[in-house]
Amino acid sequence: MNFHDPLVPQQREAKLRYLDHEFEILKEGEFVRCGMTGDPIRLDKLRYWSISKQMPYKSAGEAFQDYLQERGD
Repeated sequence: MNFHDPLVPQQREAKLRYLDHEFEILKEGEFVRCGMTGDPIRLDKLRYWSISKQMPYKSAGEAFQDYLQERGD
């Protein structure tokens, strides 16, 4: 099977708006990219994000690292 076969759906990057305790899907897709690492995060695995920066994080570690960078630590 060819990776460019049009019968096989390609994974698409979603566009989200991050809210308190939930997110709103602005553009349908299967994943978003971590704001710190650029790694893909499946929407069903997305647990951490910044409302003020509108940025998702792969894990609590990346979220905390971004918090420390913002504080200047």
